[in-house]
Amino acid sequence: MKGWVKLCVLGMLAASPAQALTLDEARQQGRAGETLNGYLAPRQQDAETAALIAQINQQREQRYREVAQRNRLTTAEVARIAGEKLVQRAATGEYVQGINGQWIRKP
Repeated sequence: MKGWVKLCVLGMLAASPAQALTLDEARQQGRAGETLNGYLAPRQQDAETAALIAQINQQREQRYREVAQRNRLTTAEVARIAGEKLVQRAATGEYVQGINGQWIRKP
């Protein structure tokens, strides 16, 4: 019986991350998009999207800070440069936010 319970618990733990929203899924579903400031922004307001965006943006900020320190730039400068590249690299059908703040679907 104990073995069965352990197996069920392990199965639930393994299944949870697989069911979580990924960045690629959020982009493809139009739930999130890239901005020129280097950070993701939500297009859909729900807890799952918000949690993913917060996590990704926190990681990005840390990375931008590291790059900025090595290159004697501000974190905002690095984020802006990265944002321009991320918007340019967005795949067809994904959303990006233009300089006017409007969402644009990449052709």
